[in-house]
Amino acid sequence: MLMLVNCSNCQTPLQLPSGARSIRCAICHAITHIATPRTAPTPPSGSAVSHFQPPMPPPSPYNHAIPGPLPSGHGRKKAVICGISYRYSRHELKGCLNDAKCMRYLLINKFQFPADSILMLTEEETDPYRIPTKYNIRMAMAWLVAGCQPGDSLVFHYSGHGSQQRNYTGDEVDGFDETLCPLDFETQGMIVDDEINATIVRPIPPGAKLHAIIDACHSGTMLDLPFLCRMNRSGQYVWEDHRPRSGAWKGSNGGEVISFSGCDDDQTSADTSSLARITSTGAMTYCFIQAIERGHASTYGSMLNSMRSSIQNTGSGLGLGDGIVTSLLTMLVTGGSLSGGMCQEPQLSACQPFDVYTKPFSL
Repeated sequence: MLMLVNCSNCQTPLQLPSGARSIRCAICHAITHIATPRTAPTPPSGSAVSHFQPPMPPPSPYNHAIPGPLPSGHGRKKAVICGISYRYSRHELKGCLNDAKCMRYLLINKFQFPADSILMLTEEETDPYRIPTKYNIRMAMAWLVAGCQPGDSLVFHYSGHGSQQRNYTGDEVDGFDETLCPLDFETQGMIVDDEINATIVRPIPPGAKLHAIIDACHSGTMLDLPFLCRMNRSGQYVWEDHRPRSGAWKGSNGGEVISFSGCDDDQTSADTSSLARITSTGAMTYCFIQAIERGHASTYGSMLNSMRSSIQNTGSGLGLGDGIVTSLLTMLVTGGSLSGGMCQEPQLSACQPFDVYTKPFSL
């Protein structure tokens, strides 16, 4: 029988086999000695899943001091937009910088996000804190949720490489953690979904909301949210329960967190690069913007269906044959963000299940 304990150093929940009195943390590698382990709670199942009340989240093991200078954040809306092209490297992508610019334009002009409450991280920035390194992305995520209050609306957009690495804690159904690849990932490492969840998901309080748009491979559960909307091509869907067997809560602190991702955890584009299982990106950002521009984003269900339809029509130029191309989409296309041969299906995940065809979409 497994027991649940917290790491004595970083407080990460750990699964302790029956009879064991110490365990090494996979996150910080500290050894925790146990006097009296406690039994791991059993998560609810069946029809009660939609009424499950999340426990109070433990302190985040990823507490980063926020350096300056960063935007102070104005009003009730804040966003972090990260576009990484990995230029001058063998992993270079086309269009991620353009994806970031288009998303910023969308947030300001369609959803009234204040320009000075949007933190851009790209290789084009001159501020050293706005280059999309691992350190800076961590700081930006911490800035995004700092001081979050009821009524706030937050957005995290990422366009770049995504990957996977083996999970040894038993928290992942498929045995892999999903990861983001910062500009310096080859020397500094990747950002694991556990950290993303602890940093920008767990702190969201009741009455606040966070939307993530993750345009990367292996991104289906990049935020490690408890529930994944599994939708077929006819638009029928079920919510899959992705809560870890350990009983650790991966949802928010009562707020609303919803993520759109470019593909399922095991999906990549057919146009693979020299880096194993990592591919070029951009089509998902395009389809996200296209759904909004064409008025197909009244609900989360209509949004997801529109994005999936566009992806499935990549063979005919992402459905642009009807000539309906707005200034945003023209900007995106001319930036070279699209790559052929896409075999991905956009995904939707959330803290709690909901009716995707009645819940209005809003940022």
